[in-house]
Order: sequence, then structure tokens, then C-alpha cells
Amino acid sequence: MTYRTLLVHLDDSRHSEARTAFALELALKHDAHVIGLYAVCQDLFRPLFRRGDSLGLAKLEAQGTERMKHACERFTAAATRAGCPFEWRAPAGPATDAAVLHARHADLVVLGQRDHDDEASFVARDFAEDVVMNSGRPVIILPYAGHTPSFGENVVIAWDGSREAARALADALPIVKRARFVTVAVVEKHPDRDEPAGFDAASYLERHGIHAGFASIPRVSGVGTGATLLNQVADVHASLLVMGAYGHARATEYALGGVTRALLGTMTVPVLMSH
Repeated sequence: MTYRTLLVHLDDSRHSEARTAFALELALKHDAHVIGLYAVCQDLFRPLFRRGDSLGLAKLEAQGTERMKHACERFTAAATRAGCPFEWRAPAGPATDAAVLHARHADLVVLGQRDHDDEASFVARDFAEDVVMNSGRPVIILPYAGHTPSFGENVVIAWDGSREAARALADALPIVKRARFVTVAVVEKHPDRDEPAGFDAASYLERHGIHAGFASIPRVSGVGTGATLLNQVADVHASLLVMGAYGHARATEYALGGVTRALLGTMTVPVLMSH
């Protein structure tokens, strides 16, 4: 598997340019085409509709058009400087639906963690979660805090033998093959359950030419699996966590599992998720 098309989400937040730079650098490593998908919150006009303030609505729409123009200019300039093949898209309609649809035509998607101190980073409720769960594509989510200069050099793969974990492991291979250090991490389960075959996952990687270490992490009472994985990431100074995204159908939407939601809220390094 190779990455030939990367899709990066763009918005008006202060983190959008960092996502662009990250996606372009990754695309150059994999000789990939980059799609910049501009999708912002669609709910900003609702208060004006309630007041019937048509002049205010027209002003907001004009401001939105100007912000989109500036975002396009910034993305185009960055991609041109990088010498990376690219295209710009700004689809109409609900942001989540548009992102999910366009993500399905990419090999890898780059999103950002929501920054609660930056209103422009809010696109839609559970935006990143819904793209992960519904796009059918691997998604890299970048934390809003910190930089990723050594992305992918030291990788931790969370393994529990599940379908989701297997999917994430296979989806991450183009990145993992370039890593200097790889660790398959298993959080120990309850004593009366079978342990997931972490050694088998390491053997699978070995047959792909990837030498991986193995870590069996004791479960500490009162510490969740998400926090345990992040502690492991910190202990080995990893720059990427690979894991399956878990959820269950609830009416017409997905409800995320506790570990997935916890990691999305507290992540300290980029996380590659697949469902």
C-alpha cells in the first residue's frame, strides 16, 4: 500500500497552516497529491436568522467569502513553495458530510484536534470523530498543542487483536516502514481473558521488513487505557500513536468508545486512527 492522495482539512483557525505544512511534508515523502478541503462551521448564521437581520447576514456571508479566499491563497502559496501537486476544494453543504465524502477519495486524511481556546477550530459537533468513523479511510489527527518535527520516526502501535487495530496497523504501513523505532504495545487485560497476540503483530511487521519491539503494559487500577497508552508514548518518546477507532451504532450516528474519545481529548502526539 502507498499513499498517493492526501486530504487535509483547512479552516480559519490558527492551526490550519500547521496542518497544511504537515500534510505537504508528508506528501513529498510519499510522492502524493494533496487536496486542501476547506470546511468551516455552518452554524454561525443561525442567530441572525432568528433576529431577521438580513443586513447582518449579508455582512457575515461577505466576511466568510473573504476568509475562504485568504485560506485558498495561503494553501496555494504553501503548496507551490513546497513543489507539491495539489488542488483546492471548498464544497457547499454541511461540513461533516462534505469531509466524509471527499475523504473517501483519498488514501489518508489529516485533521486537527479541536482547540477550545480557538472558536474557529470548531467545525461541527464531533467533526473529527465522525470523519474517522464514517469515511472508511485512515485519519491522522494532529494535537493543537506542540509541533511534530520528528513525526513517524518513533511509532507506538496499540494492539488488542481487534478488527479496528488490524485495520489501523495495515493502514499505517507506509509510515511505519520509514520509522526508526516501532513498538507494539498491549495493555494487559483481565487475568481471566486471553491476551491479544501482540507477538503475532510484531511478526507480521517483521515480514514487511519492519523490526518492532514489544511492550506488555500492566493495567493500573484507576488509570484508563487511553491514559496508559499516552504514558507509554511519553516513556518511549514516540512521535506517532497508531490505533483502531472504536464505536457502536446509536440510531443514525456512531457513539465513540471510551478509549477513542479519551485519546481525542487528551492526545499529546499525532494519532493515526482507522475504523
